[in-house]
Order: sequence, then C-alpha cells, then structure tokens
Amino acid sequence: MPVYALNLFDIADKDEYLAYARRSVKEVTSHGGKVISLGKFKEAAQGDITPRTVMILVEWESKQAFDSYCNDPALADLHPHRENGTQNYIWHLFDKLDDLRPLLK
Repeated sequence: MPVYALNLFDIADKDEYLAYARRSVKEVTSHGGKVISLGKFKEAAQGDITPRTVMILVEWESKQAFDSYCNDPALADLHPHRENGTQNYIWHLFDKLDDLRPLLK
C-alpha cells in the first residue's frame, strides 16, 4: 500500500542541504519514491504548528520502500547532509486513501 511522507523543515545550512538535494531525487526514485509536491511556506491559515519554511510531499510505493531508502547502507553518506542541512524537521507518514470512509466508520 502506498504511503505519503510529509516533510516540513527549515534550511539550516544551504551547502549541506544542496549536497543532499543534488542526489536525493535520484535515490528516492530508485527506492520507489516520487516527489509529488514542493512548497515554500506562505502563511498559517489555521492551527498551532510552528510554521516551517519548506514542504516536500513524497509518495512511496510502500512503507517498506520508505524504510529501504532510510536504511540503505549505500546511502549512509547521504542522510547526514539532510540532517545537517535542516532544522525543526517534521517527517510524518500517511497511508494513501481513496476517500475518507475508512476514517469515518
């Protein structure tokens, strides 16, 4: 079952994050992920979460595909660039739903 990874964060170090970004799309794709949307914070319309500057939404083929990306030893040198290049990181996974019926039963 597909899952969506919602990434919300602020850039802490542009050079570090650029080192991650240059390679991450290829690696995400090779592990069964697809970047669906990128966004820059505009405004808080409602809610009490502290706004983050960047939003990335990635659709993964499955939770296992996401885990393979996170745990692939060949990417051990990649993930530190994301960690060092960002701050205030929120990374939440959501199951893909065709509609809201499963939540409203």
